[in-house]
Amino acid sequence: MALALTKENFEEIINGDKPVLVDFWATWCGPCKMLAPTIEQLAEELKDEIVVAKLDVDQAQDIAMKYQVMSIPTLVLFKDGKEVKRTVGFRPKAQILDFLK
Repeated sequence: MALALTKENFEEIINGDKPVLVDFWATWCGPCKMLAPTIEQLAEELKDEIVVAKLDVDQAQDIAMKYQVMSIPTLVLFKDGKEVKRTVGFRPKAQILDFLK
């Protein structure tokens, strides 16, 4: 299951020892809802390699602003607390796996 990020745990999680894929999403976002099952699959399949997490932009607007998330869903890959790449919009699972390579 994807880890739920909050204002309180965001920095700690992205600064962990594994890369972290963060799904910036919102409850009202249609493409986010379409992406959600894929994010959950990736969280299970890749749990030994990366942390897959979700951040509700409505609950953490300051974090979304800090990382300049203007559209959702936005997937951001962090390593050692730093953003290394991002993709915006719905993507099929195969494209996300390519993105993670």
